[in-house]
Amino acid sequence: MLTSEIIFRLVLAAVLGGLIGLERESLNRPAGLRTYTLVCLGSALAMVVSLDMYFQYYQTVNADPGRIAAQVVSGIGFLGAGTILREGATVRGLTTAAGLWVVACIGLAVGAGLYVPAVVTTVLILFVLIYFIKFEAIFTGMREYKGVIMVVEDRPGQVGLIGSTLGDLGVLIKNIQLTRLESGKNDLEVELLLQLPPNVSIENVVEELSNIQGLRNIDRLN
Repeated sequence: MLTSEIIFRLVLAAVLGGLIGLERESLNRPAGLRTYTLVCLGSALAMVVSLDMYFQYYQTVNADPGRIAAQVVSGIGFLGAGTILREGATVRGLTTAAGLWVVACIGLAVGAGLYVPAVVTTVLILFVLIYFIKFEAIFTGMREYKGVIMVVEDRPGQVGLIGSTLGDLGVLIKNIQLTRLESGKNDLEVELLLQLPPNVSIENVVEELSNIQGLRNIDRLN
């Protein structure tokens, strides 16, 4: 493989990875411009090394041109896992982790000389990241999410009572976070993210929750 061709593949991989990284950087995601560029560049280099070693030794040994590059796909999982955060029942960073994985695949494609698939994949990824979020906003805009924070007496069945009250209203609990307060009063802070049906307002929910025994305080978050 010519040196000029190797340089072209590495530069192209850096550019394609950087384009996707710019979009992630603009949204202040855990992995941004530098991370995506390095992942794509490193994957391309791994593929170039694999192919170069194969062309050098395939006549003398039984070489596998994809052995080194194949480790990129599995190895990138460790880096992607570092971008995934769990907050209560909410998991964040999956899109960033998926982006790192597919950027690594783009790097492998560029390293193998598959320029058209790599460029087309980059364009499609940018389209998904930029425009699909608008589709998500339209879709999720049909739902109404509200937050409520409560301070209740910590006693058996208290959380279940809250769930039953919301269930009677047809309200879904999308996320719940419990924190034991160090106030000496055996109190429990319950933070709820709720999905309200069209015929129920947050005022109705607060009114019903206010009737729960052992309630110390209740406030809306939004």
